[in-house]
Parts: sequence; C-alpha cells; structure tokens
Amino acid sequence: MTRPQVRGLFVTGTGTEVGKTFVAAAIAKALAAAGRRVGVYKPAASGCRLVEGRLQSDDAIALWEAAGRPGELEQVCPQRFAAPLAPHLAARAEGREIDAKLLRSGLDAWTASSEIVVVEGAGGLLSPLSDDEYVADLAADFGFPLIVVAANVLGTIHQMLATLVVAETFPTPLDVAGVVLNHPFPEPPDASCGTNFAELTRRCVPPVLAEVGWQDPGSLAAIDWYALATKK
Repeated sequence: MTRPQVRGLFVTGTGTEVGKTFVAAAIAKALAAAGRRVGVYKPAASGCRLVEGRLQSDDAIALWEAAGRPGELEQVCPQRFAAPLAPHLAARAEGREIDAKLLRSGLDAWTASSEIVVVEGAGGLLSPLSDDEYVADLAADFGFPLIVVAANVLGTIHQMLATLVVAETFPTPLDVAGVVLNHPFPEPPDASCGTNFAELTRRCVPPVLAEVGWQDPGSLAAIDWYALATKK
C-alpha cells in the first residue's frame, strides 16, 4: 500500500463508549484551528441511524464538523451499518460483508489532500473487524501512532495497561504516542475517578497527555498533536 507520507494519528480506546469520538474530534478541531489541513477517517461504523433512506454515522459527522468539513462526508466513513454489533456482524445482519480492501483504501482520499489525518477506530485494538482481523491489524497497516482513550471509571487502570500490552506485543508492534483519560459522565461515578490519572501517569510507559473533563476539550487544545503524529 503506497501513500503520500502524511502524518496521522490513530485514536483507539480501551473499549466502547469511552469517548474516542469526542477526543478524536477535539484533536481534529485543534489541528484545524492551528491552520493544518486535516483529514478525518472512520473506516467502519455500526449502530448507524437511518436518515432519509441512508445510514448516517453520528461519529463521522462529529469528526467532519470538527475538522471544518473537509472533502466529502461520504468519504469519512464509507462503510456504515445499522445493527449495534461488531462491524462484520452488523454487515452480515444486512446480508453484506465488510470490504477489507475498502477499510484500507478509504484512507487514500485523505492522505492525498491532507497534512495530517485523524483516524478513529471501532472499539479497542482487539475489537474484531472480520472473522480473522482486528482493529489492531488496520492500525498496523496505517502505521500512525496511537492515541489511547480510557474512561475515568473503576477498572480503567487494568483496561489501559492491557491495551498497552496488546500494542507492544502485537505481531507488528504499535507505537503509542500517548494516553488520554476522559470523564464520560457529568458526575464522577466512583471514588477511583480521583486517583486514576495519577495511577496511570505512574504506571504507563507512554505519556498520559491529559485528563479531559465532562464534555470539556480544553485540556486537549494546547497539545501539539502534529508533533505527536511524527512516525518513529
């Protein structure tokens, strides 16, 4: 797969509903505000809504809007499915199959027109994309450094450290540029929320870049995302 040598970040998470889209959109918005030509790509999305006869990914719209509406919305997420299942299972529920080639080639429109591309994966690194491929396989093929998002809840330390072990020990090891701890609820759900940031900072080898308050991207705006996107 030959592409122009543009920078990119692959935003993944310790699981679902941890705030990947919120963080990825905040990154795209910060880059656009800094004058960068930003591409945004979500290779596949399930749980999409039917709007005027077409499936619509709210995540893709959020990314596109944050980046300043570059290119065409259709290119942000070319594979969309209705069922809230792993993408390959959601596709089969509609009598379709995930197009593994399109998962990868769909990035080309963005690498051709952007200085930097923000990619948002589905679920975590070991979330399946097909019967024999995982999100980590796609991340490895793209070669962009990872931003790993975790929810600030009880159990996040194990979930984050397990995700970092997967990244380090995958057949093609994945570079992790940093970790983001996100508050997914307006009020702290448990006492661990007051200690998780310090514990992750102490235990994670990649830097813990920010602790993000509920729907508050302020702590992400000052980070030099373009520099973090440099391939090692």
